[in-house]
Amino acid sequence: MPISSEQFYRLNAALLVLGLAVLLTIVGVSLYLTSKNEGYFAQVVAIREVRSSTADLLYLVQSAETSQRGFLLVRDEAYLAPYDEAVAEFDGALERLEGAVAGFPALADDAAGMRELLKSKIAELARTVVLAREGRFDEAVDIVQDGSGANLMGQIRARMTTLLEMSDADLRQAIAAQSSAAAWLRYVTIAGALAILAMVAAVAWTLFSYTRDLDRARKDVEIANTALEERVRERTQDLIRANEEIQRFAYIVTHDLRAPLVNIMGFTSELEAMFEPVHVYLKSDADNAEARTKASAALDEEVPEAIGFIRSATQKMDGLINAILKISREGRRPLQPQPIDLAKLLEGAAAAVHHQASADGAGIRVESRAGTIVSDRLSLDQVFGNLLDNAIKYRSPDRPIEIVARSYRDRRGGVVIEFEDNGRGIAPSDHERIFELFRRSGRQNTAGEGIGLTHVRTLVRSLGGDITVRSELHKGSVFTITLPADLNKVKRSADT
Repeated sequence: MPISSEQFYRLNAALLVLGLAVLLTIVGVSLYLTSKNEGYFAQVVAIREVRSSTADLLYLVQSAETSQRGFLLVRDEAYLAPYDEAVAEFDGALERLEGAVAGFPALADDAAGMRELLKSKIAELARTVVLAREGRFDEAVDIVQDGSGANLMGQIRARMTTLLEMSDADLRQAIAAQSSAAAWLRYVTIAGALAILAMVAAVAWTLFSYTRDLDRARKDVEIANTALEERVRERTQDLIRANEEIQRFAYIVTHDLRAPLVNIMGFTSELEAMFEPVHVYLKSDADNAEARTKASAALDEEVPEAIGFIRSATQKMDGLINAILKISREGRRPLQPQPIDLAKLLEGAAAAVHHQASADGAGIRVESRAGTIVSDRLSLDQVFGNLLDNAIKYRSPDRPIEIVARSYRDRRGGVVIEFEDNGRGIAPSDHERIFELFRRSGRQNTAGEGIGLTHVRTLVRSLGGDITVRSELHKGSVFTITLPADLNKVKRSADT
């Protein structure tokens, strides 16, 4: 179904709004997921900072303890270098850990409890180192051996292990959330891209369909314009032919009706002159033999002859007027379009004159391939009957008559009907003349008024068609009728 302009604009407006909504949704969801992803990334960084600061602080305490034990065993100041470095960095490392866990309430509690343990451990290490530096190594070793330092270190390791495990759990959770947000961002991007591609495809389809329909409509308009121009050209030619026929008709009517009228006027004048001897005789003496003889000759011979000529001219004029009225009445008869089987109609017309055509051993052959048309049956009956009558009437005396009535469709969808005979033929100069009113061709050895083919052309043109003839003398003639396949369309076209 073709897309109308209103449907095209509405559909594209809806697709535009939908595309804008999808785009805004993608942007909004992307911003939200990106923000969440950034939050998860910051959380991962913070947790990693907790783990790093915890490990660094544990490393400092262990390094200090190892250095202290080495010094007590070897009693060499060189072993206290790692201890001194650890003590110098301890406060900074502890503050870093406390700052890292500040954003994690669950870890901050453990870090706060661990601060006291770390301070106690560093104090215990410092006391033994001071004693050893004073040369009181035995007292320092006793402090180490009483187990309090080992106990503190065990608690510190346990606390830090717990802190590392909790941070690891938080880290895994943050990484999983970050991965989920990234996956959702990817899904939303893909889904949005597919939705936009679908809308682009829909817009492309509507544009293609609309453009295709416009192109088709343009071609239809071009074809219609071409057909209209052809129809205008045909109508113009028809009007030109009709105007020429009207001019010829006016000339013929003027000429042919004037001739009998001139005869009537002439013989009326002669009739008036013929009564002069009668007046002379009536005014003269009764015994005037010469006047009586002239009066008797006028009444008995000349007057009847003049009246006969007047009657003949009057009858001829009456016949001409009746022929004109017949054609005029036929042109005004309302047409009744109906489905007609051309083959049956031609066979019926041929059967009506079959006895005349087959008298000399030949006949009429029907070849119809046009099928059914919509036209006026009475008009076609008269046209077919007239053409078959003419073919039989003007047969050649040298050979048996053969008539072929055929019909077929032309390239434009119209119908062509041909009547071909092997009669005496028509001279080229008379091919158009035979369709004129009161005009006949060849030897006038058959009865007729010269109105048959004029009547036929009038009927054919009233059906929206035309009739032409091809003929050669002594060989035969082909009368070709072209008609529309549907008279209703011709009538509608004429009405508009």
